[in-house]
Amino acid sequence: MSEQWSFSRRQLLRRCGTGFGTLGLAALLSEPDRVVADESVTPLAPKRPHFDAQAKHVVHLFMNGGPSHVDTFDPKPKLSEWHGKPLPAGNLRTERKTGAAMRSPFEFRRYGQSGIEVSDLFWQTAFNHIDDIAVIRSMQAEVPNHESSLMLMNCGDGRLPRPSFGSWLTYGLGSDNQSLPGFVVMCPGGYPIVSTQNWRSAFLPGAFQGTYLDTQHTEVTKLLANIRNSRLSLDEQRRQLDFVRKLNEQHKSQRPEDAALEARIQSFELAFRMQTEAADVFDISKEPEAVRQMYGTGTHGRQLLITRRLIERGVRFVQVWSGAGQPWDNHDNLEAQHKKLSADWDGPISAFMTDLKQRGLFDETLIQWGGEFGRTPVAELPALNGRDHNHYGFTCWLAGGGVRGGQVYGATDEFGFQAVENPVSVHDLHATMLRLLGFDHERLTYRYAGRDFRLTDVHGSVIEDLIA
Repeated sequence: MSEQWSFSRRQLLRRCGTGFGTLGLAALLSEPDRVVADESVTPLAPKRPHFDAQAKHVVHLFMNGGPSHVDTFDPKPKLSEWHGKPLPAGNLRTERKTGAAMRSPFEFRRYGQSGIEVSDLFWQTAFNHIDDIAVIRSMQAEVPNHESSLMLMNCGDGRLPRPSFGSWLTYGLGSDNQSLPGFVVMCPGGYPIVSTQNWRSAFLPGAFQGTYLDTQHTEVTKLLANIRNSRLSLDEQRRQLDFVRKLNEQHKSQRPEDAALEARIQSFELAFRMQTEAADVFDISKEPEAVRQMYGTGTHGRQLLITRRLIERGVRFVQVWSGAGQPWDNHDNLEAQHKKLSADWDGPISAFMTDLKQRGLFDETLIQWGGEFGRTPVAELPALNGRDHNHYGFTCWLAGGGVRGGQVYGATDEFGFQAVENPVSVHDLHATMLRLLGFDHERLTYRYAGRDFRLTDVHGSVIEDLIA
């Protein structure tokens, strides 16, 4: 049999189908609004969104574990009145056994011209930037479990393997820097709950998945494994890589549908290019002393300073985690734990936003702060010193690129248990963020397994009040 007719058993089965794949391709090519990767260039080549938008980058400040909204951005004075007492009947729905009402141990004050109330836990961020922040006090998730809620917040689905927000964004916009990943994830101390599923690309090409950095380390060789080759020079590596690429492309020419092979080719190329730029971008010692002092010496200050350097260099999506596990999951000792966690974050967040403004990057950078859910207004048993998970109503906030700041959107009930005014689903949040980035969330799709998928699945409405 001639070479042109040789193919594998798998290829034979695919080629002997009923032709529906060709029909699907015809439909794909007939839709001009669809984002389609140009195979003649790298998958991360810059692309235009559906319409012009201010925001070009996203920074997700992920307070994983579930920070308490009633102790941070959603004041509930009624809790002081009911402290130590069971809440009135009908004011509490929870899947777990909980105790009496628990007042916040933190003081709330009004900040800025908007007069938004924020607790002392985030006083620096509020004092310097509250008029640029849209506080959403009516967020809702689907279940009170970390795993499902993390997946929902990151991937738009709490159960099935789906691409993460960062993967969708880099699929839609590409990256402005081909020597760095378009999507970077920083989590000190190891992986969070459900690990790499939080930043996966799933059925999208592998080039769009997040690149993980363990930011407990400061040396670039520990931040990124194998970033330097101790045996070969760059020229020698280039020749070696060219040879491997030639072999891979010959292999791929017979298997054009193999996305994993294309992802492997692109990962080799990106890894090679990163050797020349990664060492520079992660070396914060090159920053002026005053800038480093502004961010502070802690891990989160270092993470956010690196984030600003990545944004400057065109990286599209940066996700910054509080740490491995569930740092904000304070079922007991909440006062001490929340105080310590917020002290690690508050100053660096304020410095980061100030730095972006000074460099003209704030208006093009969309910032999201929050966790996977909130916490109950009642205490865990037996002591009044911690709170359980609460997905019925919690807080997140947006700032930067295209956000109408200085406002509170939505509300929970008088105790802070569930959203009662303008409830916002995670799908609504994602739809709104995509709009700020120039996308119609219903048109940013990818055909897989016979249907068009999107980040918001079949849900989500844009919240126009959050858009400037």
